[in-house]
Amino acid sequence: MNVTRFAKAPPYFPPNHEGMRCVRLQGHEAGPAETVWLGMSTIEPGGHTDLRASEVEKHYLVVQGELVVVAQMPHGPPEEQVLHAYDSVRLAPDEARQLINRSSAPAMVLLVMPFA
Repeated sequence: MNVTRFAKAPPYFPPNHEGMRCVRLQGHEAGPAETVWLGMSTIEPGGHTDLRASEVEKHYLVVQGELVVVAQMPHGPPEEQVLHAYDSVRLAPDEARQLINRSSAPAMVLLVMPFA
């Protein structure tokens, strides 16, 4: 068993993430994991990521607040959805994604993704 206390979760600093605090809950420097890792991000009002794709699928669960997710498949138009607490989204490999907090309160989102 590997327990990570949220208050002691190790921070990580992904590129192109502005106005966000990201911590690892499982995997990488938070402990052993074989297939996926978990991260939690607190996104301040106005915080965002760039619209970028990765080679692996990503799953997001909004834990608190409101979050705008913009997604775009290669050569397709962008699609925008507003997610609220306990809403989730799956993004396919190579599907670009952007997270934006347009609200006036912080948002928290759980990320689950396989090791790249």
